[in-house]
Amino acid sequence: MKKINFYFLLIGCFIFISCSKEQDNSSTDPVVNPPTSTDALTTKNVKTYMVDANATEATVALFYNLKKLAKTHFAIGQQDAFNGFYNNGSSAQSDIKKTTGNDPAVLGLDFMFITDKNNNGQSDNWFYQQEKIIIDDAKEAFGKGMITTFAWHLREPFKEESFYAADMTTEQKATAFKSILPGGSNHNWYKQKLDKVASIFLNLKDANGVLIPVIFRPFHEFDGNWFWWGQNYCTAEEYKTAFQFTVDYLKNTKGVHNVLYAFSPDNSYSTANNYLSRYPGDAYVDVLGMDNYGDFNNQGQTGADRANTKLKMISELAISKVKIAAMTETGYQVTATTPAIANWFSTYLYSSLTNNNIEISYVLFWTNSKDGYYVPTPGTSNVADFTTFATKTKSALINKLPKMYVLPN
Repeated sequence: MKKINFYFLLIGCFIFISCSKEQDNSSTDPVVNPPTSTDALTTKNVKTYMVDANATEATVALFYNLKKLAKTHFAIGQQDAFNGFYNNGSSAQSDIKKTTGNDPAVLGLDFMFITDKNNNGQSDNWFYQQEKIIIDDAKEAFGKGMITTFAWHLREPFKEESFYAADMTTEQKATAFKSILPGGSNHNWYKQKLDKVASIFLNLKDANGVLIPVIFRPFHEFDGNWFWWGQNYCTAEEYKTAFQFTVDYLKNTKGVHNVLYAFSPDNSYSTANNYLSRYPGDAYVDVLGMDNYGDFNNQGQTGADRANTKLKMISELAISKVKIAAMTETGYQVTATTPAIANWFSTYLYSSLTNNNIEISYVLFWTNSKDGYYVPTPGTSNVADFTTFATKTKSALINKLPKMYVLPN
């Protein structure tokens, strides 16, 4: 997650709600189906590599198809794509569609407002209204054949006012994460938050009653110290315990079976040993991810190569473990005072996602807002750069995405 002014950007993104949203996903571009492969994963054994042996058929298909997709393409997505617009408070189209003619292949959403202490479930409550918008967006994305991923900027358990460690006292930072573990003073509080998350997953269905599969990445960017679950505020074993409890509680206690679970640090890890230092285990992770803004912040090709090295490490781990690899967040925000970087998308980012034969299944850009953008819109200086990026051989918007929720024969 971008660390500066996130809360204000995200609120702005949700306030401006589209009055009508296009459902059209027609395109003359060919659909690219994942190729037949001789690797370990098959349609018969796919569940053996997943966290949830009881996953729904559509969730199993999503795992399989994401894994196979990475051999030829990476899906392009954006956080709040249907409700976050650059310099445009209301739209019937995502900013990516305005620019390219096609919707993104991945939609990023967040549980932050859904689990907020002020969400009272009443129709006139702002937080509950955001909950309904998020649910509707997930349903729209599924209807279009897109992939949906949920982050969770969970507020600290004491006052529930912030997810940033900088807003907490020294004592709160030292005890917050420990307090939500089994036996901790706020463990029941955490279970109540998970109950709300589970209720969303269990009721996230299309018009035919099919449970909509999603990717869930709790406690992301844990290798930094900007969130209260950062590495300075819990041990590796405590982090693993919380992650494992989260998965077990949703899957086994609440009966949630339409979720893939993502492990998603920031960009500090360049070796497999370091990357796995807080890894909760293959039984708890479907997606090996990494958020990376820093390597693309005016770092040129040197930064892109550095990012590629880290993604290569994740890709190799995912191949050996038969998991999915992804760049779970990235971007470079252009504002009135921060100009675009020439060829940022088509050269630097694309090379980081494709060089050295890496297999990355998707990349997610952060939210556009009225004050700045991560994905350019028509009329901006780098729109041609993004269009070139989005139409390159390995890039996939919704028009190139195969049927993600059906196992091939």
